[in-house]
Amino acid sequence: MNAMPPSLAHALDAENASPLIARPSREEAEAAVRTLIAYTGDNPDREGLLGTPDRVVRSYDEFFSGYAQDPAEILERTFEETEGYDEMVVLRDIEFGSHCEHHMVQIIGRAHIAYVPERRVVGISKLARVVDVYAKRLQIQEKMTSQIAQTINDVLRPRGVAVVVEAAHQCMTTRGVNKRGVAMVTSTMLGCFRSDQATRQEFLTMIKGL
Repeated sequence: MNAMPPSLAHALDAENASPLIARPSREEAEAAVRTLIAYTGDNPDREGLLGTPDRVVRSYDEFFSGYAQDPAEILERTFEETEGYDEMVVLRDIEFGSHCEHHMVQIIGRAHIAYVPERRVVGISKLARVVDVYAKRLQIQEKMTSQIAQTINDVLRPRGVAVVVEAAHQCMTTRGVNKRGVAMVTSTMLGCFRSDQATRQEFLTMIKGL
């Protein structure tokens, strides 16, 4: 993975309210995977596991690529030629995969985003990319929901933003209490979605497939 831009490193440092540690080398990461394999009771030197450390580290480069991206930059290119459009823009069923920061196992779900533009609109693919940036970090669902909404609100300055996230957490479905088929739903409502019940209800009706 490419080195993190200094400006983004500073932003993440401020966001997490803790100093960023030096990033281990790829060799150190692979050695850590070998240690974990041995901890399971298996032999990291047996044939079937020889290439596993490399594959795991490469998969982590994908799973956690959100740390090397700035979600605000994704939203910076907007369009003002909207012919006066000022109604709700909704993007439903944005699938994502994330990882729980408590157990580092998968969170699989979908997000629904709406905003009411003030003057500018953004390409809908950018909304999906913002979801991916935050999902591809160690997360808790509540924080991720708020981060998506706050970033859209801060960059686009719309009349309101709404985000609803529904997800299954493998830290609950495959370990611990082992309750399968359980989904967690979180929401963040800003601006007119918080202050106007009719606007909020219109959005919830549009995504009622939850």
